[in-house]
Amino acid sequence: MDGTVLVADDDRTIRTVLTQALTRAGCRVHATSSLTTLMRWVAEGKGDVVISDVVMPDGNGLEMLPKIAQDRPGLPVIVISAQNTIMTAIQAAEAEAYDYLPKPFDLPDLMKRTARALELRQTARKAPPPSDDRPDDLPLVGRTPVMQALYRVVARVMNTDLPVLIWGESGTGKSLIARAIHDFSDRRSLPFITATAGDLQDLEGPARLLARVKGGTLLIDEIADIPEELQARIVRMMDTPGDYSPRFLATSQSDLTAAMEKGLMRKDLYYRLSGATLTVPALRERVDDIPLLADYFLARAETAGAAPRRLSKDAAEIFRTYSWPGNARQLENAIRRLGLTSRAAEITGAEVEQVLGSQPDLEPMRAAGDTEKLGASVERHLRRYFDLHGNMLPPTGLYARILREIEAPLIEIALEATAGNQAKCADLLGINRNTLRKKITDLDIQVTRRRKLM
Repeated sequence: MDGTVLVADDDRTIRTVLTQALTRAGCRVHATSSLTTLMRWVAEGKGDVVISDVVMPDGNGLEMLPKIAQDRPGLPVIVISAQNTIMTAIQAAEAEAYDYLPKPFDLPDLMKRTARALELRQTARKAPPPSDDRPDDLPLVGRTPVMQALYRVVARVMNTDLPVLIWGESGTGKSLIARAIHDFSDRRSLPFITATAGDLQDLEGPARLLARVKGGTLLIDEIADIPEELQARIVRMMDTPGDYSPRFLATSQSDLTAAMEKGLMRKDLYYRLSGATLTVPALRERVDDIPLLADYFLARAETAGAAPRRLSKDAAEIFRTYSWPGNARQLENAIRRLGLTSRAAEITGAEVEQVLGSQPDLEPMRAAGDTEKLGASVERHLRRYFDLHGNMLPPTGLYARILREIEAPLIEIALEATAGNQAKCADLLGINRNTLRKKITDLDIQVTRRRKLM
């Protein structure tokens, strides 16, 4: 190994063991018991890899990761912790640590991971800047509860060997989720290969795939579209992967349970692939993320040379209420068109309607009769939501999602009507004030006090 490793741990024995082992392996080592000293070294440009404990006398190692990423983008940080709970692993993954090991750790294992991190760091220095021109990618942008729940599950399955089945409608970003699982896993330095039915047509297809993936990650795209005779080859490939067994992932936008009932999906393949199942939510199930995605696409277009654009209030509202049957992919295409056709820096509602006008169900989503009762309006939207799923059921957890969609605007409007007075708002709603406060926190509602207008 060649490089400089920064070690931060308040346990002198661990610092000594790591210093001796890394030095024997050919590394230069700086060891400290202080996060403050570690951060100073990072700011000074020292180190090619960081190995840091979580609980330190002067702070929390996980909380320093964003600062390290800001000061030294691409610097790998290996987190070690005696708090070996799933939450520590999830927090390390969410903070984008390069790797995480619970204490007591296996020293040879840690040395191997450090060697990979040093190799990755050296490769990154030699490689050209990554291209953003990846048309098959969608951003993992989302602050809504359904997306945060998805992130947590991804963090849990990342460093396991379980096969993962990723289900979601077209355009939701299933392949991006698969890529994220690989890029943040222990296999990140190994190949990521996407397989389609064409790769399995002849008898040697599975063997060629295994030779290409070399123990990395093999993604089987749209598993339900693969003919049954080729599915049998996937089963055999999973059962006898050879010397270097890859991580198997699969995507599907079809209801695989229904496909099994129709004989279109082999049960043995389904059970092998569904070690863990991730459901990627449709855009209509996370409408609060639509402005974030729109801003992301507008900023990316500007970076690529397009004129600066922003959505007007009317345009943003149309975006929020539109059904988006094509999900984030459709949103991205709409933004691209608007970036080319809009006449001014601010995109108007009329321009959005023109772009989306050929799409189904725009008007019913935006306007109902003034005399329509609330119950009838809710029923209309719910029926439409079920219709959009065709012969499949919506993802589970529907009751809580629908209540949340209704609850948030109800509380926001009630707070506005009571000028932000929470006591009066709670009385208006007929709920306990403490309950209201909890809901404001859980729903991330901004409360602004102002004078009454009447």
